[in-house]
Amino acid sequence: MLSVAVVGSGPSGVYTAQALLQQSLVPDVRVHVLDRLPTPYGLVRYGVAPDHEKIKSLQNSLRAVLEDERVTFVGNVGVGGADGVSPARLAELYHAVVYCVGASADRALAVPGEGLPGSYSATRFVSWYSAHPDIGTDPFARDALAARSAVVIGVGNVAVDVARILARGAGELRRTDVPRAALRALEESRVREVHIVGRRGPSQARFTTKELRELGALPGARVVVDPTELALDPAYAAPDGLPGALPLPAVVRRNLEVLRGWSVGGGAGAAGDMPGGAPGSADAVRRIRLRFFLRPVELLERGGRVAGVRFARTVPDGAGGVRDTGRYEDVEAQLVLRAVGYRGVELPGLPFDPVGGTVPHAAGRVLRGGVPSPGEYVAGWIKRGPTGVIGSNRSCAKETVASLLADAAALTRRTAAEDPLAELREWGLRPVEWAGWLSIERAEAELGRSLGRGPVKIPDWAGLLAAARDENG
Repeated sequence: MLSVAVVGSGPSGVYTAQALLQQSLVPDVRVHVLDRLPTPYGLVRYGVAPDHEKIKSLQNSLRAVLEDERVTFVGNVGVGGADGVSPARLAELYHAVVYCVGASADRALAVPGEGLPGSYSATRFVSWYSAHPDIGTDPFARDALAARSAVVIGVGNVAVDVARILARGAGELRRTDVPRAALRALEESRVREVHIVGRRGPSQARFTTKELRELGALPGARVVVDPTELALDPAYAAPDGLPGALPLPAVVRRNLEVLRGWSVGGGAGAAGDMPGGAPGSADAVRRIRLRFFLRPVELLERGGRVAGVRFARTVPDGAGGVRDTGRYEDVEAQLVLRAVGYRGVELPGLPFDPVGGTVPHAAGRVLRGGVPSPGEYVAGWIKRGPTGVIGSNRSCAKETVASLLADAAALTRRTAAEDPLAELREWGLRPVEWAGWLSIERAEAELGRSLGRGPVKIPDWAGLLAAARDENG
C-alpha cells in the first residue's frame, strides 16, 4: 500500500488526491487530505464570492473525491505551525506528503499610509464576508462600511469581486451563505461610490469579461468609465491589434468592447448626475468607477484614519509598462482595499524561495539544497505561484502525481504508520474527520432555517468545532 498525505483540501489538494485515485500504476493507495481548518474546499469555500453560485458548486465535484472510501478528510490539523505537526514528523507517518497550501498572503502596496485604519487587503475583506474563522466579525462590521467612498486598488477578478459585493444590495445577498454579521453590516453600508483603479491600461487588466459584465448588471448601480483614460491605451484605439504586433487576446478584445460601451456619454467627471436618496436608503444608487493609468503613491490621513488615496498619473512607456507624468490626483475614500495579488508563505520545516514565494521543486519534487527530497512534493500555488484559474490546478496536480508515482517503488520501502490518525491524536491534535464536517453542514443548514435563509456559514472557530463534535446531530 502507498500511503500519501495531501496537505490542503482546496482544489489543488483535492485534484492531487483525485489523480492518485485515477492512476493505475499503484493499485493500492490510501490518501489522507489534511487541512488546518475543520472545513474542506479551501478557497472554493472561503474565496469564491457568495453570489457566484455556479463556481461554488464546484464543491460538489470536490466532495465526490473526498467521499471516496480510499480518502480520509483530516481537518483541524495544522502543519508547520507552532500548534501543528512539523513536516519532519509528518514524513514519519506517510510514504509521501504533497503540500498544497496555496498562497495565503496578500501583496503590499509599500506606500506611506498603507497601515492606516480603514486600509485593508482585499483578501481580508473576502475572508470576512466568506466567514473565514480566522477573521470572525472583525472591524468591517464596526467601522469600515461606514465609509461613503471606497477605493479598490487592482484590476483583476478579486478587485471586481469586492467592488461588486460593496455595490450589491444586501437584500440580494440574503439568499447566499454570507454570515449574519457581514450581511447586517452590508445592509447598513453607506458606501455609494466604489473606484476600481489600475496603474496600467484596460488592455492589461486581468479581469475576465464575465466578471466585468456582472458590474453592469447590478441593480441600483451604474458603471462609469472615463473615455479619455481608455484612449491612453494604444490597444483601445486598435482593438484588432497594433500594426506589426500579435493580435489581441480574445478576452482583451471583449473587455475593451464592454468598457467602450460604458464610456459612451459617461466619464469620470459625471459625478453629479446620479439620482438617489440618503445613505442607507433603499433608493440610493451606487456608482462604480473604473479608473486606469493611476499608480498609488500614498494613502491620505484625516483624524487618524484613511481619507483618500494620492495617485500618480501614468502613461504607456511603449515597452509594455508605464511611466509617471509628474501629475497627481487625490481620490477621496474612507475605505481602501488592495487587490494586487497573492503571495506564498513559508511553511516552517520546508525550503522556501522568498523571491518567488514558492517551494523550490523539480516537476513537483521538493528540492532541499538543489536535490529532490524523498517523499516530499508540492502542487498548486505554493508550487508555481498564484497564477491560473481553478482548473489550472488539475494539470499541475497531475504533473506532481506523475513524479510521485515514478518514485513509488522506493517510497513504499520506507516505513509508514499503520494508523496515522491515532499518532496525530497521541501528539495532542484533535482531527475533525468527514463525519465532523457533515455535522458542521447540518448546523449551518439549521442556522439558515432559523433565519429564514438557506445555509448560513458559522464564522468562528468555537462554533465550527462545537458543531463538528456534535456528530450525532
